[in-house]
Amino acid sequence: MTTKQNEFYSSISKYYTEIFPYNPAQLQYVIKSTGLLADKEVLDIGCATGELAFQLCKAGARVTGIDLNEDLLRKAQLKIMDEGAGQTVRCKFIKGNMLELGNDFPQQQFDAVVCFGNTLVHLPSPELIGEMLKGVSTVLKPGGYFLGQILNYDYILKEQVSELPLIETENIKFIRHYVFEKDSPYVRFQTDLHLKKEGKVISNETLLLALKSNELTSLLHLAGFQDVELFSNFKEASFGGKHLPLVVKAKLKT
Repeated sequence: MTTKQNEFYSSISKYYTEIFPYNPAQLQYVIKSTGLLADKEVLDIGCATGELAFQLCKAGARVTGIDLNEDLLRKAQLKIMDEGAGQTVRCKFIKGNMLELGNDFPQQQFDAVVCFGNTLVHLPSPELIGEMLKGVSTVLKPGGYFLGQILNYDYILKEQVSELPLIETENIKFIRHYVFEKDSPYVRFQTDLHLKKEGKVISNETLLLALKSNELTSLLHLAGFQDVELFSNFKEASFGGKHLPLVVKAKLKT
């Protein structure tokens, strides 16, 4: 995460859960993929304010959430504290870099690693994504699962999808655009967060790697994963065609 990206996430941390509320389909996807979560160890990469991590804990898992933004992590930590000691024991949030997994955690610690929210493509090259996935394979137990979600850049690039769906509530309006450059593997992601009550707009632009599905599949295989499956949503609908999500499930070789 660049300094500018970190500043942006800090600026919207107050509104993050309103922009990106908890999606129950994510929890059901993790349970369906890994089985009952009781006493399983789960790593949540890019955990933000910890909404999914908290629900995984409530379902019985022991969860470690990592993120680079301290303001988002602070909100996650406060939420767990508000829920009482029972959740504090099973859920923890720490500042962590997804490129340092092998240094930050013991080998074969986790039963599952999740990375949702288009987090992966903030890494600027396929080589770094491959390095991150190798780190995932190091901290996963044999037969463990990597569960990820990015956007479907096959569709976005082919159709030049320049506008993502508007997010609007009583308090905010979040406008998101992609700007394309010819023959570039990157897209410029531009956002405007309108704070209705304050009459203020928080704008940001960041460069994202437009990672295609075949590239992701190849990188997962190179990192030691097998049985790589792609879906168009967390309910495991078939991948391919005009849809924005790309959801992946990959099992580490035993």
